Amino acid sequence: MFPFPRRQKLLLKRLAFGLFFVMGSWLVLNTVTIISVSSKPADAFFVLGGSISREIYVAELAKQYPQTPILISHGSPDPCIVQIFRQLAASQFQNVWLEKCADSTFGNFYYGIPILRSWGVQKVKLITSNTHVPRAKWMAQILLGSHGIWVEPEIIQEKGIPGNYESWLKTGLDVTRSLLWAGLSQIIQPQCSEVTRLTQVNLLTWQYQGFKCERQNKIRILDSKGKYTGNLRE
Repeated sequence: MFPFPRRQKLLLKRLAFGLFFVMGSWLVLNTVTIISVSSKPADAFFVLGGSISREIYVAELAKQYPQTPILISHGSPDPCIVQIFRQLAASQFQNVWLEKCADSTFGNFYYGIPILRSWGVQKVKLITSNTHVPRAKWMAQILLGSHGIWVEPEIIQEKGIPGNYESWLKTGLDVTRSLLWAGLSQIIQPQCSEVTRLTQVNLLTWQYQGFKCERQNKIRILDSKGKYTGNLRE
C-alpha cells in the first residue's frame, strides 16, 4: 500500500525541482537581458493615459526623437492629441499609436505589453505623473520587467487637484495582480481591437460626434464647438 505514495512523492519532488530550476534560469536570464539594455536609448515611449500634460510632454519628445515609436494608452480624445502634435511636433505623426481598450492602469499594461513586444522593444520610457506613483512605476517594473523590458520612468509634475485618488490599498491590490499577471502574460497575449495610428484619426467624424479636451495652460486646443481649452504656448 505504501510504495505508490512514495513514488508519487518522489515524482512531485522532481517536478518541483524541475519547475524551480526552469523558473530560476528564466529569472537569471531575464535579469541579465534587462540590465544589458539599461544604458541604451529607449526603443519606445509609453504614455499612460490620464492627463493631457503627459501627451504634451511626449509630443515635445517626438521633436527630439522622431524615429522613436510612441504608444499612448487610453489618453485624451483623439482630436485633442492630433492638435497637440500639430502644434508641438509639426509633422511627427507617423510613429504615434493610440490604444483605446484600457480602462485602468492595469489595463494600460494588459493591452500595451503585447504591442510593445510586437515592436521588439527592450527599453521603454514610461511617461506618467507624480500623482500616479509609486503604483504605476512598480506595476511597470513588474509587468514590463517580466518580459525583459527595462523601464525608465519619466515623471511629469502635475498642478492642481489630481483626477485619480491613490491609496496603499489600491497600490497593494494592483501590485498583487501584477505579480500574478507577470506569469500568466508569458502565455496569454491579449489583443486590443482599438489601436489607431495618429495619422488615421478622422477629425470630421469626431467633429460630428463632439469632443472636449482637458483644460491646460501650455497650448491652445479647440473642442468640437470651436472653443479654446487653453492658452497659447509661451
